[in-house]
Amino acid sequence: MKILALILARGGSKRIPKKNVRLLGEKPLISWSIDAVKSLPEICEIMVSTDDTEIKKIAEKFGAYVPWLRPYELATDISSSSDAALHALNWYENEHGLVDGVLLLQPTSPFRTKKMIKEGIALFLKSNLTSVIGVSPSHAHTKWTFRIKDGALSPFLNEHGLNLSSQELEQVYIVNGSFYLVTAKDLRKNKSFFIKDSIPLVINSKIESLDIDTEQDWEFAEYCLNKLD
Repeated sequence: MKILALILARGGSKRIPKKNVRLLGEKPLISWSIDAVKSLPEICEIMVSTDDTEIKKIAEKFGAYVPWLRPYELATDISSSSDAALHALNWYENEHGLVDGVLLLQPTSPFRTKKMIKEGIALFLKSNLTSVIGVSPSHAHTKWTFRIKDGALSPFLNEHGLNLSSQELEQVYIVNGSFYLVTAKDLRKNKSFFIKDSIPLVINSKIESLDIDTEQDWEFAEYCLNKLD
């Protein structure tokens, strides 16, 4: 089993400037994701795709493989992560041979554990190699969601469920960004880590499923660090 662990880390973050190299605790944010997959036997390489020389230098310091800087057209605000992932996958396989899967590790999910990653890889193997996506229970049910249309509330679905208690509602899940694993074949075919009948890796921990997108998220991450100590 050969899985390429891939970290996509652009330099031009807007909400949190230079977030990938910002210190969370005593180490840069990107290093948390690198350390999470070190020593796992299924991981053939920890590869970072970035357009930023500072991120490249720090990622290499923590043991990642960063053979080039990502082309500009794959590092803009509107560039898709799947295109950047395919660029890295194609280059890696041309240089180092075929892989069975691509594990996308977003650097904004710093608290994923080796145990959780092993569980995801086990699901990948058990599912006969398809796609495994990290999800968490959602506390905002879709039947309780609305859009604002012409200044008035309109149910997001055909009808709302405000008359139902939480115990009467089916549990729904959201993709949390911490774990994406798909075969190289399916990534090329679908240009996505999410495919039909993707297998869920359910992550109940709010800390493990944290996705840092705002300064408030960063503050919560620092709070979580104190809980982990």
